[in-house]
Amino acid sequence: MYWLSKTLHRSARYRRQLGIFLAVLGPGIITMVADNDAGGISTYAVTGSRYGFSLLWIFFLLVPVAYYIQEMTVRLGAVTKRGHAEVIFEGFGPFWGWFSVFDLAVVNWLTLITEYIGMVEAMNLFGVPPLLTYLGVTAILLAIVVTGRYWTFEKLTLLFCVFNLVYIPAALWAMKAPAAPGWGEVAHGLFVPTIEGGLTAAFLFVLLANIGTTITPWQIFFQQSAVVDKGLDIHDIRFGKWDTLVGAVLTCTVAAFIIIATGAAFHHHTPPIVIEDAKQTAEALVPLMPQGKGELARRLFAIGLFDAGFLGALCISLSTSWAMGEIFGWAHSLNKSVRDAPWFYLAYLAMLLTAGAVVLIPGAPLVTITMYVQIVAITLLPACLVFLILLLNDKGFMGEHVNTRWQNVANISIVVGIILISTAFAVTILFPNLLGAGNGSGL
Repeated sequence: MYWLSKTLHRSARYRRQLGIFLAVLGPGIITMVADNDAGGISTYAVTGSRYGFSLLWIFFLLVPVAYYIQEMTVRLGAVTKRGHAEVIFEGFGPFWGWFSVFDLAVVNWLTLITEYIGMVEAMNLFGVPPLLTYLGVTAILLAIVVTGRYWTFEKLTLLFCVFNLVYIPAALWAMKAPAAPGWGEVAHGLFVPTIEGGLTAAFLFVLLANIGTTITPWQIFFQQSAVVDKGLDIHDIRFGKWDTLVGAVLTCTVAAFIIIATGAAFHHHTPPIVIEDAKQTAEALVPLMPQGKGELARRLFAIGLFDAGFLGALCISLSTSWAMGEIFGWAHSLNKSVRDAPWFYLAYLAMLLTAGAVVLIPGAPLVTITMYVQIVAITLLPACLVFLILLLNDKGFMGEHVNTRWQNVANISIVVGIILISTAFAVTILFPNLLGAGNGSGL
């Protein structure tokens, strides 16, 4: 009888914990999955076509990297009840507060262009003209956030996150192509780090682009503000960390499957097929898929590309609006109506309208913009991480929730690693023959 009572008690406790986790679930998954945005999809597709499976190990390593960075935002938001820009303003003064928001706004605006590029290209595969996509998407993105409730936004956004998984069946079909290698090759690429072609500028460019599209400054601002808007507190931190971990695993898994799909279909094709963006990927898949699966794979890739751009545009624009509201002192919550927070919603709409309009400019270098935005993001990331680490070691803000010694070791190692890779890339550009690198970094 005692055993039965104990079992029932334990079962009830687990159910309560599961209920709390499901209630807390959201900010971490949304932040991570949204970072597999349109620019990311193109970057992964280019990576797979050029390097096959040899760079899959990057994403095995990026799971803990992404987790360690983003779990800090959970703790900082839950403890301080303030967004990231506001905390920087308070902790480091107005200059650094304004500096951080200005950098964020510029990079976010550039990144938002890539989201519209992806959505326009995806809908073009279905015959929808760019102007109609621009107007329709902007209207829908606005409608989602003006409901006056964070919970409504979160539920809708989590639904869009599910569509990110369409790349998994695309990869499974690609692995059935006649020239595709076995899954043993995939496992080797995932667990055995290799540098195909040597330490060239082109390799480091791709490496930085993949890191930059998986870990970005906007994620830090977005997730912390989402934690605050949702109303999470110190009691929710444990479950918020699990939410973040699940999101990190999901985003890196999807990224890996995109590389598997393009690596199997293009890199191992005879002759190899080199692509430049996600739209070209979708079109090139058609003749390569077995048993008439090409058109379906094309449509799945297009749906995934649109969904990625849509999620990215939604979250990136919001991260800017939240940050600007925190600095300017505007009402800045999804729980407030347009009447109560007009400047918050106006900033959000302005980001969408101006960035989307760039895509409509004839002859705009869209592919170049997509790839180099990732490099800009990774270049600014170390400074953003330094602010975050310093704040997480401030007992005045964090109390008992400050970073542990091992958390500091992990986070400082991440910053140093990014700086070293960025420096190596700069060296290969300035001295292309120093490491046996080729001329230039272009893809």
